[in-house]
Amino acid sequence: MSAPAISVRGLSKHYDDVRAVDDLDLDIEDGEFFSMLGPSGSGKTTVLRLIAGFEPPTAGTIRLGDEDVTGRAPYDRDVNTVFQDYAIFPHMNVLQNVEYGLRVKKVGKAERRTRAEEALATVRLEGYAARRPHQLSGGQRQRVALARALVNRPKVLLLDEPLGALDLKLRREMQVELKQIQRDVGITFVFVTHDQEEALTMSDRVAVFNEGRIEQLATPHELYENPSSTFVAGFVGTSNLIEGAAAQQVVGEPGTFVIRPEKVLMHAAADAPAADATTCAAPGVVREVVYLGASTHSIVELDAGPTLTVSHQNSDRSIDAALERRQQQVVLSWRRDHLVALHQQPSGSAPDPAGTSPQEAP
Repeated sequence: MSAPAISVRGLSKHYDDVRAVDDLDLDIEDGEFFSMLGPSGSGKTTVLRLIAGFEPPTAGTIRLGDEDVTGRAPYDRDVNTVFQDYAIFPHMNVLQNVEYGLRVKKVGKAERRTRAEEALATVRLEGYAARRPHQLSGGQRQRVALARALVNRPKVLLLDEPLGALDLKLRREMQVELKQIQRDVGITFVFVTHDQEEALTMSDRVAVFNEGRIEQLATPHELYENPSSTFVAGFVGTSNLIEGAAAQQVVGEPGTFVIRPEKVLMHAAADAPAADATTCAAPGVVREVVYLGASTHSIVELDAGPTLTVSHQNSDRSIDAALERRQQQVVLSWRRDHLVALHQQPSGSAPDPAGTSPQEAP
């Protein structure tokens, strides 16, 4: 079996008393689109910089394929990095920008031109070679930066929030396009983001970082449907948390449980189903209704205590009818097999980096 594209063991980075990365073990497979997701200060960008060689680790090893690169300089590692600000040279045209790395490596002019044109074709920028950066849109400049990284044919491409400067519509278009480019070139992409939608849209696997460690490592589907902790449940999408006495009353057993808003149904009190072996039901009052265009969120305070969010698609529902439910008594219901039981970490223990799924509630 071939070695992972990236393998780190015991990787740590400390800044005085701050443990930015804390004893990390991680394997990223060859040809994988791998995302590191987490809030600011969670350690994800530091891990990327350690892999790139921009910073030395406090402890641990970094391997690219079969090679230990822990002590190597950035230029001596078979990786390239794309940053959020693109770092395109304004005095060069598009083709010169893309050729730059090859020129530094003293690649011949003919080969340099051929490879640069191939890289531009890969990112769908044929015909833009003579343009200057100021003549390009934000999305086009991002593609130039991507082509400049790909032209070196690295084993691994590191992407540090490269879509962060784009507007929402263009960012969503580029998410789909970036994944397609990764499939076309077939190399390993390691993508850093704080945007859970980006991570879920593009990735083969996602590592959720929290305080320098991996809280959960899983496929996007597994991460969303089976979060392993309250942190993951809250950071990846919107979650309803039911715990303590409310869990005993609503679910029928103690523990901490998560139910996603789109899996909760809302009923008029007179038409409500009864709780049984397959269904949970809980009465409450609609405190607020939030219109989001494609969907509406109803904020319901349960009689048992917690406040739950219910998401309705606006495909065939009148927003006026939803707004009229403010302050009304309703009953929420959901299937028990949609309820996820969270297994709490003992105090001071490390999260499981393998991203083992929690068991669903009965």
